[in-house]
Amino acid sequence: MPHFICPNCKERSIDIDRKEGMFDEAVACHHCGFGFLFELMDDYYPAPTTGLVTCDQEGRILALGRGVFELSGWSETEVLGSDVVSAFGLAGFEEEKNPVKLSLEWGVRRLNEQLQLRTRSGSVKRVIGDFFPALDDDGGLLVALTPAHG
Repeated sequence: MPHFICPNCKERSIDIDRKEGMFDEAVACHHCGFGFLFELMDDYYPAPTTGLVTCDQEGRILALGRGVFELSGWSETEVLGSDVVSAFGLAGFEEEKNPVKLSLEWGVRRLNEQLQLRTRSGSVKRVIGDFFPALDDDGGLLVALTPAHG
């Protein structure tokens, strides 16, 4: 059963045929009206403070969901088209273990990555990153960033 999540509002859903109505259009969010849903291999329950970032097959930002501005201080217009690692100053991994590159190249999920994020003001926050490769023909990546506590 295909599981979907809205990159904007985090509403989860299931859609059997992966189409909107009788048309060959991408499934849209019926909760907030966002234009497309992201298909996941398994259901995923993001924390209330998690922000979702949708990227293309090169790791460039296509859209920011709710919670990303609160976490990072960056608005969608400021980072649109930027590399997700560079835009948020993601660090805490060796270059050969870059979770974005590994997820895109191998088509594997990378969960519970302990990272640092650089905010718009320049401060560094500890975050947990979950990386989900797209399952559709367009490719891409969903990045879930959650503030780390403790």
